[in-house]
Amino acid sequence: MEVLDAANRRAREGHPVFHLEAGQPSTMAPRLALEAASRALNSMTLGYTEALGLPPLRERIARHYAGTYGVDVASERVIVTTGSSAAFVLAFLLAFDQGQCLAIANPGYPAYRNIARALDLRTHLVDCGIERDFRMSARDLAGVSADGVLIASPSNPSGTVMPPSDIRDIAALCRERGMALISDEIYHGLTYDCSAQTALAFDPEAIVINSFSKYYSMTGWRIGWMIVPADLVASVERLTQNFYISPPTLSQLAAMAAMDAHDELEGHVARYRVNRDRLLAALKQCGFEQLAPAEGAFYLYARTTPFGLSSPEFSRRLLAETGVAATAGLDFDPVSGAEWIRFSYAGSEADVSSAAERLVAWCASLRARRA
Repeated sequence: MEVLDAANRRAREGHPVFHLEAGQPSTMAPRLALEAASRALNSMTLGYTEALGLPPLRERIARHYAGTYGVDVASERVIVTTGSSAAFVLAFLLAFDQGQCLAIANPGYPAYRNIARALDLRTHLVDCGIERDFRMSARDLAGVSADGVLIASPSNPSGTVMPPSDIRDIAALCRERGMALISDEIYHGLTYDCSAQTALAFDPEAIVINSFSKYYSMTGWRIGWMIVPADLVASVERLTQNFYISPPTLSQLAAMAAMDAHDELEGHVARYRVNRDRLLAALKQCGFEQLAPAEGAFYLYARTTPFGLSSPEFSRRLLAETGVAATAGLDFDPVSGAEWIRFSYAGSEADVSSAAERLVAWCASLRARRA
């Protein structure tokens, strides 16, 4: 957010800015979603809905699991939430008591740690660096004493996708040791050379979280969902009634329509693939020697050490001298993040291409000055 603020200040001053820092699509919500929202604005009161979400939307999400993954999910277990952020708060409250420990991969999405800390939970950071291709496995958890495990595939910031066998093994380990399993699947649909499998395929008792923000291009609509075990539905209903009353009605109606916008959404995925390939080629041309596997999401995670700069300094100078905004890795990795930087390729092809050209030229000048 600090990088985004600095980039916006630069833009207000009339300088060009290329946004590779923000983890959000540059496209609007799908046409079907916009049309559904327009109809609702002109014909409905838009009052509260059921605390767990509109039944037709919950049923549509359940059908999504059957059609996409071949997994049967009862619609009663689907909880519509105010973005995936609310789902994480609810999931942590459901799964853990005060002072218990959650194991998460490092690097990872910083809100995991921050939400856990706010709820008085402990976190155990599992080292999943370049040597492990940024993937958590059951082997990494063998000596970890925790009450639950959070996995993410595709992951932020690395864009790696966990093989189904790794998810299966972690699910089995969690069952064996009585640990809760929470799976962040908000980048499902955004994969390029493989496919992502839901944790529900291996453990029907897993808590799964997803969102309409990424694949469906609806970040600002603040709408997501979670799948919980049947015996936790009543608990999450009481929590969400008190915390949020209900998810936003307009967003739920738009989200239900968005789930039928397959062709438009797959067009976005094709654009992300083009952007990924263009930016990946540029980073290699720049001289980045270590890159995370770019299998999913819309991020490239790269090590800045060849340039003799920490990632915060690299990010600051890159923006100031070229207008290209990127996110320093300290957000995602409090241990080694000063050596890594994240680039998002969720923007337009023109913006990503222009940013890539500037990045190549700037890195060449850096290396020339170091020679």
